[in-house]
Amino acid sequence: MKVLVIGAGNMGLTYAEGMASSTFLNQRKLMIYDVSPDKIVLLKDMGIFDVHEQLEDALPQADLIFIAVKPYHSEELFERMKPMMNKEQIAVSLMAGVTIETIQNGLGIKKVVRSMPNLPAQVGKGVTSYTESKEVSRIELLMVRNLLDTTGESIHVKNQNFIDASTGISGSGPAYVFYFMNSMLEAALKMGFSEHDSRVLVSQTFEGAVELFNQNDLSPTLWMDRVASKGGTTRAALDSMDDNNVKELIKEAAYAAFDRAVELGEKS
Repeated sequence: MKVLVIGAGNMGLTYAEGMASSTFLNQRKLMIYDVSPDKIVLLKDMGIFDVHEQLEDALPQADLIFIAVKPYHSEELFERMKPMMNKEQIAVSLMAGVTIETIQNGLGIKKVVRSMPNLPAQVGKGVTSYTESKEVSRIELLMVRNLLDTTGESIHVKNQNFIDASTGISGSGPAYVFYFMNSMLEAALKMGFSEHDSRVLVSQTFEGAVELFNQNDLSPTLWMDRVASKGGTTRAALDSMDDNNVKELIKEAAYAAFDRAVELGEKS
């Protein structure tokens, strides 16, 4: 099985590194293509890829093609790729908002897997939701899943609506966490803590809370009840958030990302 990654940006390179270091390529070097001369130099210096400067040299060889370009570049890219594609090739999209049907029409093939990655894949803690066109076999889908899992965990969803929905939860979700962290950092600084101490207080609090959640079956609500006692400091903070409708605002933000993903898909 020969794998090609098109696009060596944040997501493309992350998945390329994960797959290249796995055992699933049967000791074949992963092929990678990018248009940036500086990126080509970087990729060659890494020494773990079969780096291609011409798409024509790599694309016809590939069995699996991971497409990791910005969605607004997809139409131009598809025009270049289409004459070189064959019906047995499988395209795996890492692009937000580009539908399976758009990819099928753009590339002239039927076997397409659409996925939604997220940024923690860079540290092996990613979660990737994915779904496939009916022409992709179970064995082919298992191969794709194994490769997606090299950057964390993957979740198979039954249709593209859940890909758009996961964009609002996991795809955009790390930014929500960073937003909350930034607010806590600003509060700590205002209270007089140094930048270093503020960072330690906030980062360790988040890391510890997530670890507690992962190691137990308790819901977030039960964990909040364990931390907050009646009339105490934590309850005062939670009551303030409830009074300011923070929970509903977070839900609205997630739906805003979901709605935008759907809108992008309709435009494509």
